[in-house]
Amino acid sequence: NKSQLIAKSRVMREQMSMAGQVASTDTTVLLLGETGTGKGVFARWVHENSRRSDGPFIVVDCTTIPENLVESELFGYEKGAFTGADKQKLGRVELAHEGTLFLDEIGELPLNLQTKLLKTLDEKTFVRIGGGRAIRSDFRLLAATNRYLKDEVTAGRFRGDLFYRLNVFPLSMPPLREREDDIMELARYFVELYARKYGRTGLGLSRKDQH
Repeated sequence: NKSQLIAKSRVMREQMSMAGQVASTDTTVLLLGETGTGKGVFARWVHENSRRSDGPFIVVDCTTIPENLVESELFGYEKGAFTGADKQKLGRVELAHEGTLFLDEIGELPLNLQTKLLKTLDEKTFVRIGGGRAIRSDFRLLAATNRYLKDEVTAGRFRGDLFYRLNVFPLSMPPLREREDDIMELARYFVELYARKYGRTGLGLSRKDQH
């Protein structure tokens, strides 16, 4: 099923209009906003409305992968690369070939991996851990963060050159408190969604619920 963006408020419609302009290109998009503002849903929508929509949409949540495993998750490894590597593993960068790579909460990415990611973005090639051959991956990058990356750059926690490489087309996802017109639209959507999911008919919001 295609992602559905629920947007009646002016602020969200403005962001959707901007996203629609960039979706059909290969431009890198940086989604900014607090946790829970729907950056992941928005990223999938951009992918589904791009020329790469038939390709894979590969998600990397940088907050859930232990630091010592981030490199192997991104770039994969060859059999025998380290103890326990009993078979070859393809990384997310390779799996995103001809599709979209979405790096969620990229502000959490360790500095040493930021350097490798920047090189991969510039060259569109990478090397699996334990490998010696450069592998090409043709992917479009989308990234999201709840941090102020400029402040992270100033503090030395985020590479400035990577930030400028990501910040080509920034989009800000407003929190729900700034888009009150969408609250009822979202409520109706979720009531209908879960009513269908659990086979309940006749469920809806009462007039009291809507005020």
